[in-house]
Amino acid sequence: MHDRHIKLPERSIEKTTTTLNLGPTHPATHGVFQNILELDGERVVSSEQTVGYIHRAFEKIAERRPLYQITPLTDRMNYCSSPINNMGWHITCEKLLQIKLPKRVDYLRIIIMELARISDHLICNSIVGVDTGAFTGFLYVMQYRELIYEIYEEVCGSRLTTNIGRIGGFERNFTDTAFRKLEKFLDEYPRVLAEFENLFTRNRIFMERTMGIGGISAERALNYGFTGPNLRAAGVDYDVRAHSPYSSYEDFEFNIPVGNTGDNYDRFLVRNEEMRQSLSLIRQAYQKVQEFKGTEADVFHADTPEYYLPEKQDVYTKMEALIYHFKIVMGETDIPKGEVYQAVEGGNGELGFYLISDGGRSPYRLRFRRPCFIYYQAYDELVKGSMLSDAIVTLSSLNLIAGEMDG
Repeated sequence: MHDRHIKLPERSIEKTTTTLNLGPTHPATHGVFQNILELDGERVVSSEQTVGYIHRAFEKIAERRPLYQITPLTDRMNYCSSPINNMGWHITCEKLLQIKLPKRVDYLRIIIMELARISDHLICNSIVGVDTGAFTGFLYVMQYRELIYEIYEEVCGSRLTTNIGRIGGFERNFTDTAFRKLEKFLDEYPRVLAEFENLFTRNRIFMERTMGIGGISAERALNYGFTGPNLRAAGVDYDVRAHSPYSSYEDFEFNIPVGNTGDNYDRFLVRNEEMRQSLSLIRQAYQKVQEFKGTEADVFHADTPEYYLPEKQDVYTKMEALIYHFKIVMGETDIPKGEVYQAVEGGNGELGFYLISDGGRSPYRLRFRRPCFIYYQAYDELVKGSMLSDAIVTLSSLNLIAGEMDG
């Protein structure tokens, strides 16, 4: 008998991956942008980002508008903290036009900008909580975002996209009602913030879902161009308000919170502490505003008749006011030649405006530095090797706002 050798077919041991199209309309993406994930089971192998689903060509539109008609465009960038966008644009214009603002206007702006920062951070951190399975904190702090919006309403009549302020200051003085609502917020929110932190900071489930996830080193963050809370969470204490003060921030005392690992947990902690620092800044600014007496207590804009609409009664009775009103409404005011860059500390990081004027009635070239666009480039590196559920939390903790990212 002959020995028979039976050859069995070789089994294929090649691993296959799954491609998952996350977005642009998936509820987990928190915005109209897309991630094409390559998954090995539930683990992320790679990620490819796509932006531009709501690209509205803001910069090109703005190049066809007079300076004071661009504010509604900046509103629609990071709409979670639109007043900071507005103030940043106005400060850029004032730098070009060499307008010096009264101190009271600077302090009022700081109140509004820091309220906007709190609004931005409480939305981000409460949504991070939702993405880890905790809904209560979100419902709780949203009541106080509503109170911030009521303050906006008293100041300018709007809530989300506020069109707040004007070149040179505000369109009207703050009412007593606005200050009462501000006092209510300053009185109640510190306790609410402490309770919100207690729900999450030492919560074992939340810690395991965020610690060590989505981390980035200080060196890598700087190489990408990170700024704002995402950079400070990595251990770099860069803050535009401290390093390049504007709107009289140099008159105030505040700390810059920093983290160590740049992970989702540190980003959460940094934003919570920044809300506490913002409360301190608002208190200081409100105290300074209260110290103005007599006619100074009614100052809410600089003397800039070429860019600030006169009182309606003056338009009806004074020729000069009528002329200014007509020129402003019809966009017939020439701006000086120049080239300026102005940055402010937005809710997400350094929000910059690069403006070139050739002496016409609208910008010759305009470029917005949008921090979200920069963070999103690093997303693939942040989520590689993590679980799919972790990728969602990382997306939240970066606080990506599609309106700002697409521009």
